[in-house]
Amino acid sequence: MDPAFRQFVEMLHPSFERLVRMTPLKMSALPSKLPEKCIYLLSEEENHLYVGRTRKLRQRLRQHSVAGSQHNQAVFAFKLAREMTGKITAAYSTAGSRASLCVEPAFSEAFNQAKARVRNMDLRFVEETDPTRQALLEIYASVVLRTKYNDFDTH
Repeated sequence: MDPAFRQFVEMLHPSFERLVRMTPLKMSALPSKLPEKCIYLLSEEENHLYVGRTRKLRQRLRQHSVAGSQHNQAVFAFKLAREMTGKITAAYSTAGSRASLCVEPAFSEAFNQAKARVRNMDLRFVEETDPTRQALLEIYASVVLRTKYNDFDTH
């Protein structure tokens, strides 16, 4: 393995351990001081569901969970709503598109419920300021934790 890449790989597990050992918080009780650039983990008790990365943690969490967030902001909640409604497969035409799903009353309600669900999830995070290490740590954590809602597919 290339030595430069090995340096990145060797830092992954210690950072991952700090992430999973963190006492979980609720979004409604976040401390006033949070890291901005970090990896975060959303879980329901010990069921780890989603790993994300961000440059602005507080803003990103708000996007995941506030009622007014759109489908391109609350991507995790959108995936939960797809699952709730059985509309799993993405469509690349107007009919069945993300925007058209959001105006369907049943899907819109499921999407709002999913954002509320995300608001109540357990949150853990670990600061990571380097964008390359951040990207690798997101992938590492999602693979090790087998987070159901992470995918790294291109669209």
